[in-house]
Amino acid sequence: MPLNLANTVIAFLKDHPDEKFTARQIAEWVFQTFPEECQNKKAKSKSQSVRSDDDLIRQIQSEIGPRMMDPKKAAQIKTTEGRPRKYYFTGKSDEDEVVQAESEARQSSDASSAQPAKTQEADLYPVIASWLRAEHGLYAMRIDEKRSSNQRGPNGNKWLYPDLVGMEDLSAEWDREIKDCVKQYADKKTRLWSFEVKLLINRSNVREAYFQAVSNSSWASFGYLVAGEIQGKDTMQELRMLFALHGIGVIQLEPDEISESQIIIPARERPEIDWNTCNRLATENSDFMEFIRRVRQFYQTGDPRASDWEK
Repeated sequence: MPLNLANTVIAFLKDHPDEKFTARQIAEWVFQTFPEECQNKKAKSKSQSVRSDDDLIRQIQSEIGPRMMDPKKAAQIKTTEGRPRKYYFTGKSDEDEVVQAESEARQSSDASSAQPAKTQEADLYPVIASWLRAEHGLYAMRIDEKRSSNQRGPNGNKWLYPDLVGMEDLSAEWDREIKDCVKQYADKKTRLWSFEVKLLINRSNVREAYFQAVSNSSWASFGYLVAGEIQGKDTMQELRMLFALHGIGVIQLEPDEISESQIIIPARERPEIDWNTCNRLATENSDFMEFIRRVRQFYQTGDPRASDWEK
């Protein structure tokens, strides 16, 4: 009997609810579970590139995708974005998935060390900072909104302070003569970055998360929304549309394979830093004040003092 790959994949995912699988993992399962059907598929293949079992697995892998799945049959099959894309079955709504991710993170922070820990948003901060330093030469630090004066009412600081900020040293490769020449134009030696971090972004929270990044990053040269996981093509389409309007970029973080993290939507640069907003943030938050002190020190000395940022 010919292998109905779409129905087979749907059935497999339904048998493993809420577990995420790459196309490669599913293809290997199909090959192991239906050896006769797979060999028939290989024998009937007209492609010269399908000659070995491994070739066949790659062929099956390439055929697995949302386009194979009838929405009427697989309305609850979802995908993650980024690389590699993963597929999974869930009975939860998009809103429930966000609530669950945040709830599990909170429960993990209160659990004993003997229990397996769930990834929390705070766990992503040092990972992001390390990646930004290695891949983009940024000096990054955490901004804790809880260290702010609470003058904006409940959740007011949520829309003011990003999770991370960064300083980019544009003069790192400059000759000493050039550095001395532009001392009086210190702001030409740096770009300041702002990052809003989320464990999970899907259709239910994409707009709120994005506009939080818009609000928190209005002062910076570049503003980014960073996601531990992005679910669904619709979510990516919404992010691209919002970027076209507002210029906030998107970073897909891969905590387990940090080198695989990537900027999937580059932010649009603002020509000038909004120092009035920086003043407001610094006077109300001690972490942001420390960030400005480090930037000012760099302006004065030309030395970013990497050890200070690594703390």
